[in-house]
Amino acid sequence: MKNGALEDIEVTVTFLEMHVPPAYSPPVPYNRQIALLKTKDIPLHFYRYLMDRVGRKWHWVNVLRLSDEELSAGIHREDRDIRVLYLDGAPAGFFDLKPHLPEEVELAYFGMMEHATGQGIGRWFLGAAIAAAWSHGPKRVTVQTCTLDHPAALPLYQKLGFAPVAQKKEIVHPMSLAERSASVMRP
Repeated sequence: MKNGALEDIEVTVTFLEMHVPPAYSPPVPYNRQIALLKTKDIPLHFYRYLMDRVGRKWHWVNVLRLSDEELSAGIHREDRDIRVLYLDGAPAGFFDLKPHLPEEVELAYFGMMEHATGQGIGRWFLGAAIAAAWSHGPKRVTVQTCTLDHPAALPLYQKLGFAPVAQKKEIVHPMSLAERSASVMRP
């Protein structure tokens, strides 16, 4: 920390693509109470809550820095596809698809909350996100991950059919807990 500010973090971002739908989808975990619901006009506060709870450990900060107007313009597009994972009746993760690019659907955000990890749900959940992306009829599905994300993210993307196509260095400007709180708890 310098002068109370968090230090910037250099990361390597890996860009991945999939050009054909996978031959199979991972099975739904059995003996689990799971629901995956597509949102309609998701409230900004709930989207920010999901972004914070899923991405806090991984420094997902870009969305949390958006104004209400900027966030609403992005997530309330008619073609935006945001789905929330529930485990035992409580939010447990989400994915956010951007199908508005020409011939491409971007899996912009994908992740689970800590209480849902390590329970055999992740592979099925990513398979559901991939199936949802292909349901929009693209020529390719893209995703990116970085060295701050969960260490299993890159291998799991590859196991389910994504191939790395590029890498680049970026700088992440972390948010303090107070900044996160101000974003998530805004009036």
